[in-house]
Amino acid sequence: MINNMGAELFDFVWVKAIVEFFGYLGWTLFAVGFILAVFETAIAYQNGQGDIKSTFLNILKGFIAPSLFTTLPIELYKFAVSLQTSLSVGIAGLSNNQGIGDLANSSIGLVNTITLSAIFTIFVLIALGYSVIKIFFSNLKRGGILLTQIAVGSLYMLSVPRGYTDGFIGWCKQIVALCLTTFLQSVFLIAGLMVFKDNLLLGIGLMMSANEIPRIADQFGLDTSTRGNMVGTIYATQSALNIVKGIATK
Repeated sequence: MINNMGAELFDFVWVKAIVEFFGYLGWTLFAVGFILAVFETAIAYQNGQGDIKSTFLNILKGFIAPSLFTTLPIELYKFAVSLQTSLSVGIAGLSNNQGIGDLANSSIGLVNTITLSAIFTIFVLIALGYSVIKIFFSNLKRGGILLTQIAVGSLYMLSVPRGYTDGFIGWCKQIVALCLTTFLQSVFLIAGLMVFKDNLLLGIGLMMSANEIPRIADQFGLDTSTRGNMVGTIYATQSALNIVKGIATK
């Protein structure tokens, strides 16, 4: 249900309006980047260094990017949520439970049926609560993170037509990381609840490992934060403004 809330965020009219605004902003920046790319190629061609073919390919990439950056990430995120829900329901069905809620209730109720020391019981409940609550809030805010990434992605439309695609490629990796984390964290949580019924510590360990998925994805270049890309975007925007000032002075 929490994952679906993140996906359903984009069904609200005002959220669609925000996405549409950044879509128009992306097209505007693409137009500016298109003009800059033409001027840069013309200046380089006068010095015998212009490459019209590469400029055309960069402009084509720049045209495709603003056409998809507001729609493809949302559809990919919804697909990840739908796939995760189907897989989680299937996993819960393996334990003869009617749904994920029944699996959670039976797993948590297992603590009351096992004779444990008071200290160990408190430890189990704290670890279980930490795992579930952290994943709960992570999934709850993921829709807003995707909306922020779409807003940041519009700024890259200025640099893609000019051939500077490193920042945009990093942004694409962030979208993939977000969808991958959405899928894996909830699946690991459900799998951990199933293992919890047979082995308390292993089940808690599996659920706690779900919180490490963003960090592991970061090691493979799939960073879910926007800090690094924002710095690159600001740098690209400043360089574009410097070029415009240089052309104006000439």
